[in-house]
Amino acid sequence: MLTKRIIPCLDVRDGRVVKGVKFKGIRELDDPVSLARYYNDSGADELAFYDIAASVENRLLFTEILEQVVSCVSIPLIVGGGISSLDDFERILNIGADKVSVNSGAIKTPRLISDAAKEYGSRRVVLSIDVARADGSFHVFAKGGMEDTGLDAIEWAVQGENLGAGELVINSIDTDGVRGGFDIELLIAVSRKVSIPVIASGGAGSMENFLTLFNETGCSAGLAASIFHLKEVEIGELKRYLAKNGISVRV
Repeated sequence: MLTKRIIPCLDVRDGRVVKGVKFKGIRELDDPVSLARYYNDSGADELAFYDIAASVENRLLFTEILEQVVSCVSIPLIVGGGISSLDDFERILNIGADKVSVNSGAIKTPRLISDAAKEYGSRRVVLSIDVARADGSFHVFAKGGMEDTGLDAIEWAVQGENLGAGELVINSIDTDGVRGGFDIELLIAVSRKVSIPVIASGGAGSMENFLTLFNETGCSAGLAASIFHLKEVEIGELKRYLAKNGISVRV
């Protein structure tokens, strides 16, 4: 059995970690550097860092805070936000990120995925997909969940793998921040169609939600934010719970 990963996520805006519900009602929570240090020491398998306003504001990802985060962690770091060119990949990787997550930039220019995979290797290329139900199917949304592209999310996930992405982050807008559990229907639909690792994002509210995720889907990792930031669930405790219930994790 493959080891499952637990990944806390820092959604950063204006230098602060923030969180909303269904990508709306954003509120400040904490300092990204102190949280990064906390997760590095508390057993997280990886850490995700997203500049959530970069694409919406049509700017480059802020690097000053990212540099501070990189300096205080030793676990793998996934970084995204406003990635639209190979130069962006180069800049973020040079700062110290292990993987670069691309979202709206890949929707606009799909060959960015294949170009980055050829230049840096597929393992460094993560395709992040923001998904919501629309017209009876799963649609891909861009610009921080504000723009319905009309793309079928399952087809886009398959295309992303074919282009060379080494991993997918599937963000369910429908369950984001609701804390009623991951979007199992969506995650099953995606994981059945691709062979690369899938990171589930959106909806975690309890340890039981992670157990359901790993028991019912083919996802290799669970990503969450507020339940970890607010210390409602501690990562070491979560891993012990999962291991006790038959899920292979790094404890």
